[in-house]
Amino acid sequence: MARNGNGRRLNTPQSVNAAVKSICDVMRRSNCAGALQYVPELTWILFLRILDERETSEAERAKAVSAEFTPSLTAPYRWQDWAAPDGGKRKELQGSTLGAVYSFVNGELIPHLRQLREHPNASPRQKVISEIFSGTDRTRIDTERNLLDVVDRVHAISSEQVDQTHVFTLSQVYEGLLLSMGQKNNDGGQFFTPREVVRAMVQAVDPRVGETVYDPACGTGGFLAQAYGHMEKVLGDATTADQVEALKRSTFFGREKDDQVYPIALANLVLHGIDEPHIWHGNTLTGQEIYGGLFEGAPALYDVVLMNPPFGGKEGKDAKTQFAYKTGSTGVLFLQYVIDQLKPGGRGSTVMDEGVLFRTNERAYVQTKRKLLEECDLWCILSLPPGTFVNAGAGVKANLLFFTKGKSTERIWYYDLSDVKVTKRQPLTAAHFEEFFHLLPDRADSEHSWTVDLDQRKQEAADAARPFKEQAAARSREAARWNETLTALKKAKPRDEVAVEEAQVRLKELTREARNLASKAQDIEDAVYDLKAVNPNAKSDEDTRTPAELLDLIEAKGREVAEAVAALRTMGSQAPEA
Repeated sequence: MARNGNGRRLNTPQSVNAAVKSICDVMRRSNCAGALQYVPELTWILFLRILDERETSEAERAKAVSAEFTPSLTAPYRWQDWAAPDGGKRKELQGSTLGAVYSFVNGELIPHLRQLREHPNASPRQKVISEIFSGTDRTRIDTERNLLDVVDRVHAISSEQVDQTHVFTLSQVYEGLLLSMGQKNNDGGQFFTPREVVRAMVQAVDPRVGETVYDPACGTGGFLAQAYGHMEKVLGDATTADQVEALKRSTFFGREKDDQVYPIALANLVLHGIDEPHIWHGNTLTGQEIYGGLFEGAPALYDVVLMNPPFGGKEGKDAKTQFAYKTGSTGVLFLQYVIDQLKPGGRGSTVMDEGVLFRTNERAYVQTKRKLLEECDLWCILSLPPGTFVNAGAGVKANLLFFTKGKSTERIWYYDLSDVKVTKRQPLTAAHFEEFFHLLPDRADSEHSWTVDLDQRKQEAADAARPFKEQAAARSREAARWNETLTALKKAKPRDEVAVEEAQVRLKELTREARNLASKAQDIEDAVYDLKAVNPNAKSDEDTRTPAELLDLIEAKGREVAEAVAALRTMGSQAPEA
């Protein structure tokens, strides 16, 4: 059972969270004012503690079966050496000059860990360690006293003997820290997707052991961590050693470009049990790589892709040139990317800004949605409540898309959660998704769900557009004849300038009319790709009264008021004088 620094047992979730909060309080007074400062700092400290426990356990298991074990870290760089209260290196340093521990951490420990990946034959785990420290030059904590206070508190709560039946695992505690980093005023919300949204997406897509899972904008690694937990739970007690090994070492892949968040993602995944997270550091959309050493051997295509692209992001020319349909919209480019990254039969789910769903006035938006519907079966769109991302500092209305690569879309099943009130104090919960998962197997209709026949919608649009296309074609043919006439008039001698001018005017009119008619036809056909969830079963609060009816009502109410005022005046005039 874990104990805090005072020796008291930590046997409830509240006590563990209180202990973590106390660590954060120390860090806040130690030059780490906000979550964006103290979460990265606490990340590497927690990671080194868990790594030490894990490698100690692995060494003991290897010894028990007379197997070899090569640790990633050796003395004096292990937690047990420099950080543990009874560590040999720590005792040596504290017995020497004042500030020796602080100097060791900044001058020896961190530089050593940062360059581990450069060692000949560096192991995958050593590369992960090196990358977790890629953005850390020195500790942010301002004094040795505060550093040792934090280290001792972490040492006290991260014991493997924490009762995981009754106490949050350390990974759950860490998720709470990441959530604090995603709060509105911390600027970290772009990297954090609400946990219930992540859980719903993973459950609906249902990644299975033996499949590869990929997040091309993984942020803090939430989708990959949730997928790992889901797959581990499905395995249950029937798991084999090979399956566990595959799950921990060759299943999860991601990309992240932010220098500060990339190491947090690595540490988060390791804390969740993924020993070898294959995260590529760089810009996914441009292909510009910062470090790809952890991504070696990654597959060309994936079985499952889960992601939440950055809201409202704008990309430059370097990204646009990589894609068939050019646009600055990050979300639209990522949708094209995800489709291309799926294996035939692969399953994808992505959070999508509602603006992408309904916009049909930009060609790249329409072309991308056409690509999705033609190359994939878009089998579900779930409309999230407004305010779902309020804790992450984003007020955008969003939807969840679920699709399978390899078969075009015939029907789309919609589920509507937009009537749920979500606020900072009332976030989305698992209970809000219960009916969705109950109806999902049969994609049944209900008050909150309905099905759109896409083939029927396309046919209706084609029928509606046909007259405009025919008229546009007729105008174009007539314009062509006038163009021939104009050419002849210009060659005629003597040249009739009045006739030439009349022909030019007529040609211009016909060309404009043909273009406008063709544009109307295009707009009708493009409207098919307005995929916004509009619930046909929703109760309308719209006032359907006509202006005349409203005027009659106002007039009647005016008479009632006049009569009431007259009655009051009469009562006043009849009252006896005092």
